[in-house]
Amino acid sequence: MPDAPQTDALTEGGDAPGQPIRLLFIEDSENDMLLLLHHFRSAGYAPHFRRVASEAGLLDALADTTWDVILCDHKLPGFSAQGALRLIQERALDLPFIIVSGVIQEDEAIAAMRAGAHDYLSKSKLDRLIPAVERELREVCNRREKRLAEQTLRESEARQRALTDNIPGVVFRMGFTSDGMLGFQYLSEAASMLFGTSADELIGGSAGWMTWLLDDDLPGFIEAADLSAAHLSTLNWEGRIQLSSGEQKWINLRSSPRLSEAGEVVWEGVMWNITHSKRVESDLRESRSQLAALSNHLQRIKEDERERIARDVHDVLGGTLVAMKFEMSLLESKLESHPAQARERARNVGRMVDDAIATVGRVTRELRPGILKDFGLPAAIESQGEDFAQRTGIQVKILCNDHDLAPDYDTALALFRVFQEALTNVSKHARASQVGVRLLQEGDEVLLEISDDGVGIDAADLQKPRSFGLRGIRERMSSLGGRLDVDPVLPHGTRLTLRAPLYDPTATERPPQLRSHAR
Repeated sequence: MPDAPQTDALTEGGDAPGQPIRLLFIEDSENDMLLLLHHFRSAGYAPHFRRVASEAGLLDALADTTWDVILCDHKLPGFSAQGALRLIQERALDLPFIIVSGVIQEDEAIAAMRAGAHDYLSKSKLDRLIPAVERELREVCNRREKRLAEQTLRESEARQRALTDNIPGVVFRMGFTSDGMLGFQYLSEAASMLFGTSADELIGGSAGWMTWLLDDDLPGFIEAADLSAAHLSTLNWEGRIQLSSGEQKWINLRSSPRLSEAGEVVWEGVMWNITHSKRVESDLRESRSQLAALSNHLQRIKEDERERIARDVHDVLGGTLVAMKFEMSLLESKLESHPAQARERARNVGRMVDDAIATVGRVTRELRPGILKDFGLPAAIESQGEDFAQRTGIQVKILCNDHDLAPDYDTALALFRVFQEALTNVSKHARASQVGVRLLQEGDEVLLEISDDGVGIDAADLQKPRSFGLRGIRERMSSLGGRLDVDPVLPHGTRLTLRAPLYDPTATERPPQLRSHAR
């Protein structure tokens, strides 16, 4: 009989409505099909059905409609239940496949069940037909719900894995081990970046990672974990670990505890590498400490400078004025009786006046270098060098190829003050007999080089916390966008090389220049 669609009139608007069901019959006997339909209608179903009897008909029916149940005869001309079952399985269709046959041997039925058939019935005993179909429909529903739940779980795990793998911190679950320590039960892939060890090597009963905690930090971690376990409160701890490679890191561990099904406390949370922020914090504290020390040092320098100026005014200028007054008294007493002595006294007074004028000029120049503004940086450097040589006896040789060099005033003033500081350091520490100075322009930069033939500076001295002189010079040059280089001079001595832009590179307009006079 050719395969053709067969439609139950009741499903198309008859007078006996019922629960719809889609039945696919693989059957060569129409009477046998009608017998099976009678059982469904008697059970309150309104079947929509189709009968096929060949492989081509089965494929066409599967492509045309979605079916609830397949009822298949064991053997048909040119086709069989095993062949039909194979086609269903190849298409991964989860359909109840029930064999209904007039004649089937027990071993054939068992083989069909092993091959994937859900049940087999005899056409002469159809009292189990409806219960078997309803049972398999429930199983199909259960399997679909299970697959949906498993798919939802897989998608949820995939989302969680994507989140944990892309979080820069290490997502973890942690619990107590048999020895009372804390071991990881789960770690995200970021563990390899933090610990330098794969997550698989750290997961399990081992609590060996706690041996990485520094001895100073381990008691605090154990105390925080015990307190969190006792009150089921958030565990928020930070401390240091030292890896097997010798590298030391700061970590922040934040997690929430809960009781597992076994009644044990487990923590779930995130662990972060905070080494960089801790180093920045430490550097900031150190920088603030150094800044405070530098500020105190600058204040002491200011007081020392005031004391020196006061001493110069009191001891030198004041002494000179007192001596002048004494000489004037002697001069007055000898004007008539001893004219030769009077003339000598007058000459002494003149010399004292010259000394007083020189002292006033030197003190004034150090307080406010007017020569810098009036005659430019080269003239101010030469004048300061001459004053230094006269005061200390240290020879100063100055080479300036360009007396028209005219940086902006802030740059010139900074370089002049650095030059003063450098000469002060030479007089205090270098034990030098000679200082060499070069001032020139290189491209868009002004270069000031100061070298001496003293004892030199050790590299370790440059890193001393209280190396304020050089630190102050370096800070001043940095504020100009310049730099300071400190190098040894062979066979002994030190060279300071200062470079600074001629003009402020951030300024939109060229700043006013110092007046420069060629010599």
